[in-house]
Order: sequence, then structure tokens, then C-alpha cells
Amino acid sequence: MLLEAKDTKTIGRIAKIVRQQQELDQTTAGAFAGCGINFVSQFENGKPTVQLEKALNVLNALGIRVYLDIPDSVSSNKLTELTGQSNHE
Repeated sequence: MLLEAKDTKTIGRIAKIVRQQQELDQTTAGAFAGCGINFVSQFENGKPTVQLEKALNVLNALGIRVYLDIPDSVSSNKLTELTGQSNHE
């Protein structure tokens, strides 16, 4: 399922719903993601200044994948050069 997330509150709410559906508490989710319960709580509550790397770790631990929808006007060759990934990966 694809959902558009325009702010940290939406992303945090989605993470919380997924975590609860997986019957995980915040402590366990944090342990899987390599962070603490305080971070998971702040993230789920939409704190706008959470660390991106930790937020991505929580999302990945929950099985949520994050993709960027790059405008067509951006050269795919340049992106491949910078990231080492093609748009087929």
C-alpha cells in the first residue's frame, strides 16, 4: 500500500498503527531499530525535529519502506551517479 506523507505527524501515526498491528510495544520496536523508547514515542507523536536516520531505522524495523518520487525533470543519470542505484532497484 502506498501512502503520501507530507509531515512528521502523518509518518509517526502510520508507524504507530503498523507497530500496534504487529503487536509490538515501543520498547521492542525501539530495540529492533537500535533506539530507545523515548525516540519511538517522540517519532510516533510527530516531533518535527527527530533524527532522520533513526526515523528511517524505525520504519525499516517495522517493514515500512520509504521511496522518493523524483520529478521527471531530474536527470536519472545524475541520480544513479550519486546513489549508485538505478531506478529499477
